[in-house]
Amino acid sequence: MPSDKTTRPQHVAIIMDGNGRWATGRGWPRLVGHRRGVERVRDIVQAAPDLGVQWLTLYAFSTENWKRSTEEVLGLMSLFSYYIQREAVKLAREGVRMRFIGDRSRLSNHLQGLMRDIEAQTAGNSRLNLTVAINYGGRDEVLRALRRLAERGDEISEESFCQALDTHDIPDPDLVIRTSGETRVSNFLLWQAAYAEYEFTPTLWPDFTAEELGRILDRFGERDRRFGGALA
Repeated sequence: MPSDKTTRPQHVAIIMDGNGRWATGRGWPRLVGHRRGVERVRDIVQAAPDLGVQWLTLYAFSTENWKRSTEEVLGLMSLFSYYIQREAVKLAREGVRMRFIGDRSRLSNHLQGLMRDIEAQTAGNSRLNLTVAINYGGRDEVLRALRRLAERGDEISEESFCQALDTHDIPDPDLVIRTSGETRVSNFLLWQAAYAEYEFTPTLWPDFTAEELGRILDRFGERDRRFGGALA
């Protein structure tokens, strides 16, 4: 029996994997899969609030993804720019707040500007908090946070460390989903997901639907989350 929304996760993070395999399995270039993946992002973002999700974090491009071919990397960067430009007004109108995590210094000035603009344009929205991780890696984030603390001369504590992370104003995820059948966390939210539940689905990201997300959220409500405590 489906769980009600009160037992569903408030913050869902998704490792969107399988775009390239989805395309090559059909004899198409990998970028076709990435374009289809962008369309899937739109569907999931629209469905998330009605499924009880308040915070949605999507892993779009990792610090390791620079190892891919120049053609694929440039194509992905172009897709990010296209998505932000096309979706900005729609996201604002639908009450979605968008922000980004990751090291922006390696991104083009054009893309960085688009990111700042949409963050400012949607800053007052609260229907859904959408976070997109671009040039993000959990280890890199930890190192950058420690450097910030060292530069400021701050005492290192759990509280000060959390405030130095990219996610300082974002709650920790309750549930992390990875598509495509892989069962790795791939350097994603290593600190923040310490007590998150995980779900690995064989579905490739371009085929991942709002209906499947709803079923996963229902299963989450059946889990017993003790955060290190004993059974009652």
